[in-house]
Amino acid sequence: MTAASPGRLQRWRAARRRFTQRLAHSIRARLVALFMLLALGIAGVFLFGTQRIVASGWQAWAKPMVADYVNRLAAEIGNPPDLVRARALVARLPITLRIDGPRLQYDSHPGRRPSDSEPWRERGAQGPGWGLERVSADGHRIRFGLAWAAGPDRPRLLGWITLAAILTLTLLAYTVVHRLLRPLQTIGDGVARFGRGEFEPPIKVQRQDELGELAGRINRMAHSLHGMLQDKQALLLAISHELRSPLTRARLNAELVDDGDAKVALLRDLAEMRDLISSLLESERIASGAQALQVTALDLAALVHEVVEGLPPAPPLQLDLLPGLPPVSADGTRLKLLLRNLIDNARRHGGDALPAPQVFLRREGDGRLALGVRDHGPGVSEDQLSRLAQAFHRPDSARTRSAGGVGLGLYLCRLVAQAHGGELRIRRGEPGLEVAMLWRPQAAAG
Repeated sequence: MTAASPGRLQRWRAARRRFTQRLAHSIRARLVALFMLLALGIAGVFLFGTQRIVASGWQAWAKPMVADYVNRLAAEIGNPPDLVRARALVARLPITLRIDGPRLQYDSHPGRRPSDSEPWRERGAQGPGWGLERVSADGHRIRFGLAWAAGPDRPRLLGWITLAAILTLTLLAYTVVHRLLRPLQTIGDGVARFGRGEFEPPIKVQRQDELGELAGRINRMAHSLHGMLQDKQALLLAISHELRSPLTRARLNAELVDDGDAKVALLRDLAEMRDLISSLLESERIASGAQALQVTALDLAALVHEVVEGLPPAPPLQLDLLPGLPPVSADGTRLKLLLRNLIDNARRHGGDALPAPQVFLRREGDGRLALGVRDHGPGVSEDQLSRLAQAFHRPDSARTRSAGGVGLGLYLCRLVAQAHGGELRIRRGEPGLEVAMLWRPQAAAG
């Protein structure tokens, strides 16, 4: 065995495992297999039942007539057997004839196996056979059989034809099942879009059958959910707008309070409320998608430097930026918002861990750009990762006054990434947390 053989064997096993898993997952393949098993089962039961019917019924009438006919043929040959009569009989009838005896040895079809010339003989069966053999008074054994018009390859040819017919029927069955279940792919894609919050366009109803009815029901459910979400957002925005005026008045009144810890705490709480309302309004603007973006030609490395220079120098930041990247089309204001939120999140939850948080701009293995921040703090548990970008979600460890934040930072980052046609990836950094926007930006027009 060569050195490459184990690798080929592993690849073959992996391919076989993938095929088995795909087959087990495919409803089409399982339906076709079920139809074929059903067809084979019906055919087997039919053939077995027919054979039993013939063996128990029809043979009871056929055997006596065949035996009488064989007696007449043996009498026509004569006793002792006459070779001329035997040849004339073989020439006239589609039979084989073999005579073995002391005076005459004759075989009408030399070279044929006994099973070829005696298709009616019941080998291994209990009881008497069809009685196609006679013994004359002078000791000659006369054996009759059927002479098949086709050669010995005919059964093999019929077997291949039968196999080809079965394969053709299987292919036709798969084609029909594939066409019947084709709307499932469209329904699955539509459900995936609805899960991402993309409710337009609805699932296309391709047929007026049960799958078409299912697609219509899912569309109606999505329309209802979309309406409820819009009502919820409208209520939240209305409350946010209404709170801005009294919040502004409260801040003006707070400025008149005497200096001290009470004034500092009051101004801090009012600032947190202002940030919350601003984030809510901004999230609603970005949630409308790409149409909310103000796309311009951007130098991403320069944008990162601009954001970092506008932030407090402490705690420090590391920069790892891809050199030579040409300008891209993106919304600079929203990308700055994303970077500020990510850096603020890394500084807030990274603690005093070293090395310092890292801001990076790099190219991923699949060709997408990654713009993000990684800290080296305690991170979060695995079950928290999928919920970090949800609105108002904060891990239990962050739910303290000193940690700050309102739970909308990563949610806004996710909206910015989606509006640019990308995604927000959150993963554990071992140690720490890495959050990045992944997307394929278009090159800026010259």
